[in-house]
Formats: sequence, structure tokens, C-alpha cells
Amino acid sequence: MEDLGTVAWPLTPIRTERLVLRASEARDRPAFVELYASPEVHTYLGGARPRDEIERAVPAVPARWPGSFVVELDGTMAGQILLRRAPGSPRPAAEGLADLGYLFLPHAWGHGYATEACTAVLAWCDGVLPGEPVALTTQSANTASLRLAAKLGFTEVERYQEWGAEQWLGLRPPVTPSP
Repeated sequence: MEDLGTVAWPLTPIRTERLVLRASEARDRPAFVELYASPEVHTYLGGARPRDEIERAVPAVPARWPGSFVVELDGTMAGQILLRRAPGSPRPAAEGLADLGYLFLPHAWGHGYATEACTAVLAWCDGVLPGEPVALTTQSANTASLRLAAKLGFTEVERYQEWGAEQWLGLRPPVTPSP
């Protein structure tokens, strides 16, 4: 993954009505392991990897790089928002763009936390990367993710086959900063 350019990191935590978005800390490691090992979380991501493999691979302070936000709910990690550039995208429409991704532990599903957290990250992105469009890819079968993409202002650019399933690619147009 490429970085986000001159974005300062770690960031000052972003607070929403119910959440804190922040850089990862060592105390988040068990939640990262659970997130990456969860079969439910990885239903549309090719399936979960074995927990012992994840335990060996996850560092003491996981995912501490610009664009990786821990979503904290009531003092505990509930998910992760990723904003990154993926060089060599198989889809020309997404090449070089910031790409939004999100993973939440199952106990956090269905409460609007993903909408709240992604909205805050996209607002942050508009401030640090003004005028840039953002891409989002999900499996077409992931109806919850498609609903979230629509709420966030992403519109379909194309559908394509990859990793044995139909994928949906959406773009959020650049937000023009107001003078």
C-alpha cells in the first residue's frame, strides 16, 4: 500500500457522537486478532485465516500506519476503518485513488457505527486530501456494505468478477473545499 502523502500521523483522535477514531495501540491487539480471525467478518472477504496464523502475524501494535483508524466504542475497539492507496489496482477507475475499507466485530453490526465512523473518516479525508475522489469495493452479494456505500455517497462505476465472486466498485466524487 502507498501512503497518503504528507498526512501527519498518528492523528489527533476524531470524536463522533458515540465513537472515537484513533491510531492503534498495543491494547487493541486482541481485538485485531478477533477481527481478522472472525468467519462472520470475512464472509465476503475470502474467509477467515486460522487464528494461530493471525496470532503469529499481528504485531504488538497492529496496523499503525497513516489511514488505519481504530474505531473505539465505550473504551474498546469495535472495528477498523482503512483509508489507503492500492497501487496496481485491477480496475483502472480506482487506480491511484484513496480506497475506503471497513471491518467491524459482529457485536457492533446493525447500530449505525460503520456509517458514523466512515462519515467521520471521509470528512477527515476531505480536509487532508481536498478534491480527491475515494473508491470503495465490496462483493455485490454484501447487501449491508452496498447500503452503507449508498449512504456515504458512493455510486457504482462497474461490477466485475474477481476472487471467485462479483465485485462492486463505487466512487465518491471529490468534495470541493468551500472558500
